[in-house]
Amino acid sequence: MRSASVRWAAIRDTDPRWAGAGLAALAVIIGVGVGLGAVAFRWLIKTFTEVFCGRADCSVGGRLPNPHLPGLGFWFLLVAPVLGGLIYGPLINRFAREARGHGVPEVMYAVAERDGRIPPRVSAVKSLASALCIGTGGSVGREGPIVQIGAALGSTLGQLVRVADSRLPILVACGAAGGIAATFNAPIAGVFFALEVILRSFTAEAFGVVVLSAVTASIIGRAAFGTAPFLTLPVFEIRHGGEYLLFIGLGALAGVVGVLFTRLLYLIEDLCDWAWRWPEWLRPAVGGLLLGGVLLALPQMYGVGYPVLERTVHGGYALWFLLILIVGKILATSLTIGIGGSGGVFAPSLFIGAATGAAFGTLAHDLAPTFVAPVGAYALVGMGAVFAGAARAPITAVLILFELTGEYTIILPLMSAVVIATLVSRLLSHDTVYTLKLTRRGIDLTASHEARRLRAIPATRAMRPAPPAIAASTSLTLAAEALARSPHGALPLTDDQDRYQGIITARAIATALDSIVSDSEAVPDPTPGTLPRTVGELCVLPPYVGAATSLAAALHALTSVDSRCLPILDDSGEKAIGWITPQSILAAVYPSSRASAFTTAAPSVMSQPPGESRVPS
Repeated sequence: MRSASVRWAAIRDTDPRWAGAGLAALAVIIGVGVGLGAVAFRWLIKTFTEVFCGRADCSVGGRLPNPHLPGLGFWFLLVAPVLGGLIYGPLINRFAREARGHGVPEVMYAVAERDGRIPPRVSAVKSLASALCIGTGGSVGREGPIVQIGAALGSTLGQLVRVADSRLPILVACGAAGGIAATFNAPIAGVFFALEVILRSFTAEAFGVVVLSAVTASIIGRAAFGTAPFLTLPVFEIRHGGEYLLFIGLGALAGVVGVLFTRLLYLIEDLCDWAWRWPEWLRPAVGGLLLGGVLLALPQMYGVGYPVLERTVHGGYALWFLLILIVGKILATSLTIGIGGSGGVFAPSLFIGAATGAAFGTLAHDLAPTFVAPVGAYALVGMGAVFAGAARAPITAVLILFELTGEYTIILPLMSAVVIATLVSRLLSHDTVYTLKLTRRGIDLTASHEARRLRAIPATRAMRPAPPAIAASTSLTLAAEALARSPHGALPLTDDQDRYQGIITARAIATALDSIVSDSEAVPDPTPGTLPRTVGELCVLPPYVGAATSLAAALHALTSVDSRCLPILDDSGEKAIGWITPQSILAAVYPSSRASAFTTAAPSVMSQPPGESRVPS
């Protein structure tokens, strides 16, 4: 029975027909699940907002009292974040700490370092924590959470049906794409967000199944929320060809704002980490007092703030207030994340971009009202440009605005601004709003998956028992006999006190013996001391490989010397505690039956350099 299961698993993972059909079916199932999850998540946000705020959205209307508790007046703005923190703080700390923060970096980490494995509980905890955070005034978005929720659903389903490790990240991307598609009613942008940000690669197999998931989730989202965009946007227009220069200038400004948003987000998070000295579960509640103070001063920062964003795009605010909105949103979002809240930065970046674009357009329109388009045109382009500057995902930025507006005339100015914003962002910062969190953990997403995997594995996992060492004073003939009996192409050398000195290779012994024979034939009495007499004279000291060395560093050391095996030393560097070879590295990285069969079948080939023969006794 077990052998039949193994054979079926092998067919399932290698047969392209099953793989294609199976992934397509799973993508549709994930799309259905994420679509329903998006509906439930938005209902949770609405419910918690109405409970704690008394209205469907508290970002409009100013400091109005909560009708449920009229005696508090507008002071409920100070109390709501504290009450929310008292609930979701312990929830996150106890059940899923991955649910803290803006979600997308955690998904990227799971794809890069854990082959797409995300604990199933993340979906439930993230849904409740983010809905509570947003409903009680957290100035974050709902798109980041739904991406993490969808990714967790995709990962869970893939693990249940035991999808191959190479394909599990694709199902994670399916969940992320479905979340964006259902929330924004933008299936194309959802697909490219998953490929550009989550997978960071484009393949035909991934594209096909991610499209299926996004379309399925979008159909469910449209059935629940209708086909209208989540924002009512103005008609885009350009009055003069010279405005393209203004859009390019807006792109440069947006790139700077995107980087500034990223830096301040993590700076405030660092300040919160530095200042907090008490239990983590209490941090959101105590920090909620700071957030509540911001909401008292600027209630437009309550929750996601789509009504304020919509009014900004329609040119409903003066220049001075637009500048306040930019600073206020950066501060409120950074505080929400810094105190341990749960929510995304996608919507805040759009909010900041709309305010930046509107401020730029207001200034330009005041200077040349006849030749400059209305403020809304610049606000729309600013939305995409600031997101591109922060996330450095230009394709997603262009497509999301195109799908939201449905206006083809926005494409040229939008593309110009987005590309310039991306270039400026790249010049100013190596990382994005998503990757910086991982870089601070020491995770380099620019490296290949295998390179990151090797860096995460200690060299001791590939360690094998070390062969008996030989003394440095051993003659070449005796060393040759020892190497002939050894399965390795090298042996460790020790001094008279049994301390490690280096290694001796079969190639070096063979070369030395050949030189002795040649010189003795050419010169009957060669000069004493010109030819090596002991192996100590041929000793090679390879790079140090210790117990704490990563497998990546050990592999680099292995390829940098004329040997196919190296000792692993203790902390003092005076004793070999093990031995590492290409076979043992393969077995450590790929502990499957196929890797084991390969390394067992070809030990002699890989244990020696090409062309090397063992020295006869």
